[in-house]
Amino acid sequence: MSQGDFFRIRKSFLIGFTGLTLFFTSSCGYNTIQVQDEQVKAAWSEVINMYQRRADLIPNLVNTVKGYAAQEKEVLIEVTRARAGVGSVQATPEVLNNPELFAKFNQAQGQMTSALSRLMVVVEKYPDLKSDKSFIGLQAQLEGTENRIAVARNRYITSVQEYNITVRTFPNVITAKIFGYDIKPNFSVENEKEISKPPQVQF
Repeated sequence: MSQGDFFRIRKSFLIGFTGLTLFFTSSCGYNTIQVQDEQVKAAWSEVINMYQRRADLIPNLVNTVKGYAAQEKEVLIEVTRARAGVGSVQATPEVLNNPELFAKFNQAQGQMTSALSRLMVVVEKYPDLKSDKSFIGLQAQLEGTENRIAVARNRYITSVQEYNITVRTFPNVITAKIFGYDIKPNFSVENEKEISKPPQVQF
């Protein structure tokens, strides 16, 4: 075999190998899994960003309410504890692939939401506080943050849904198993049984 034939065979082999590699990666769903995995991570980062915004606002809210509602210590302490609980759950990338850690993180955020709801009920008792400019501004930021959290969670739910469908359907499921991509946990309603009951309206 001449040297020219050797180079031609090697070139044909490389072209064929590259073609097969491209065909395999595009038809087995590998690239789709990569894209959707990154979309899930980006959506999760936005959720964390919004939760962090809320946690940063909590100390200001508690200090504002303290001056008016000194006797409501239990509620204020509960909010402070809930914030500390949120900080104790590290939102590392492993949370996305660990249903147990994900549930723990979600539970801590749920306790924060519950504590803030009770705090807002307490605020209703103090007309002076409700008209205070600093509190009005802070309350507007919190309400805006809660809306952003809802939007970020919805985007995460959609991203995880698309990703999980991909890694569970054929032939992508084979690729996912080979490269170690499993389904990711998603948000769920903690009090599903309670909210399934019709609300009671009393006048």
